[in-house]
Parts: sequence; C-alpha cells; structure tokens
Amino acid sequence: MKVELFDLLFIALLVCGGFLLYFLMIFIHERKRRKLRAMPFPEKWKKIIEKNVILFNKLPHEFRDEIYGHINVFLNEKSFEGCGGLKITDEIKLTIASLASVLLLNRKTKYFSRLSAILVYPGAYVGGNYSPVGGVYIRNEAEVRLGESWMQGAVALAWDCVQADAKGGGRGGNVVLHEFAHQLDQESGPADGSPVFDRDIAATEWAAIFSREYKKLCLEASHGIHDVIDEYGTVNPAEFFAVATECFFVKSREMRKSHFELYEEMKKYYKLDPANW
Repeated sequence: MKVELFDLLFIALLVCGGFLLYFLMIFIHERKRRKLRAMPFPEKWKKIIEKNVILFNKLPHEFRDEIYGHINVFLNEKSFEGCGGLKITDEIKLTIASLASVLLLNRKTKYFSRLSAILVYPGAYVGGNYSPVGGVYIRNEAEVRLGESWMQGAVALAWDCVQADAKGGGRGGNVVLHEFAHQLDQESGPADGSPVFDRDIAATEWAAIFSREYKKLCLEASHGIHDVIDEYGTVNPAEFFAVATECFFVKSREMRKSHFELYEEMKKYYKLDPANW
C-alpha cells in the first residue's frame, strides 16, 4: 500500500514538474519576444521596406512600431534559404517579413508557429505535391509555381513575383499574403479555409458567408464572369481563403463594395480595415 502511494506521489510530482517546465519555457520564449519587439529598428531597414512594399506605405502610422517589432521577431525565429542559386539579402528578408507581419497586426499572434524556414527561388519553380491514394501518398505531376505553403516547416516563394507584387505590379495579387494566409489556416491542421478564430467571430456565421461567397465565385468562373476575387479561389476553400486575403489587403475598397459581408468577416478576423487606409 505504501509502495503504491509512493508511486502515485512520484508520478504526480513528475506531471507537476512537466507542467512547470512547459510554462517556464513559454515564459522565457515570450520574454525574448518582448525584448525583440522593443529593439530599435534600423533606419536602413525602414528605407528598404518603404522602397519595396507599397502596402507598408499605406499602413496607418499607429501600426508602424508594432510591425517593426513583429519583423524583429520574424527575422529572429525564421530562417531564409536561397534556392536555385539565389543569394539571400536584407532586401529579400525584409520584403517578405514585412508583408507576412501585416497579417499579424492588431491581434494576438503565434508568429506562424508551424513555420521554421522560407525557401526563396529566383523566379517560378517546378514543384509537386502528394495526394492520398489507397492509404499511400502518390506524387502528383510537377507544376510551375510562384509559391507554396506546407503545414509543417516551410513556405516557398518566387522572388521576382514577391518583388513585383510588393511594389504593386500588374498581377493584382500578393503571393506572400497568399502563402502566409495558408500558414494561418494551417495552424489548426490541414488548410480548409477555417483558421483559428477568437471570440469576435461566430464560426457558424463565418462558415455560412464563406460558403455562399465561395459558391458564388465558382458559379461566376463557370460562366466566364470576372470577379475582384481571383478565380484561383475556386480550386478549394483553402485557396479561396488565401485569395480572399490577398483581395482584402490589395483591392480592399473593391472587395468591400462587391463582397461586403465577406469583407466584414475578414475585417473581424484580421482586426484591420484596409479599405480605410
């Protein structure tokens, strides 16, 4: 009896110790992030972002210090890897980090917790994915891509597209916002167009509006009708969320005018109102 009691006490102490260690690690991690957010942001970095990122220049000044802090954390926690002979520069890192950090403004953030590396190619690259078939994963036919987001570990981007989109190029989208919207969607598991919500959003209302707008876009695309939301969003709900995020930040006023309910849901989720910037 005494032995059993001792065993139970020992197990309880181990469990308590594990919890204490877990919360201590969280505390240390968050304290480091607070220090990074408070660090001065180099003037030369500010100039690079102002030159390269048109969306940054539209940001209300009240968000400037916050985004600088987020960029500091992002650059500290994520690694950048050049692919296809591309050499990673401050310009590449700051352009990508500043756009990704826009999605983190004005709300609690996990800083894309599943992400550890950003793979950057000089331009469009050939990639492939895998689909489950009979219990095994089969590699699909390779495709030319501008970006990809994986649930575990990495985002891939084509630098020439990143650069053109950041400067407001003719494509009318933003590949960084697109792929990092997938990262937000993937925080709760495989991307499905339903990211983690806080108390400001009713999941049932989001689902109803999202489903209706997705079906509308699919119907328009089938009849060759142009929409401010890119037709690529018809691929699946996950892609719809990603292109809706692009539209929300890049074509805010047009989206608010033609998709008011969807715009309002995106505004609740991101806690930003870019149509008024």
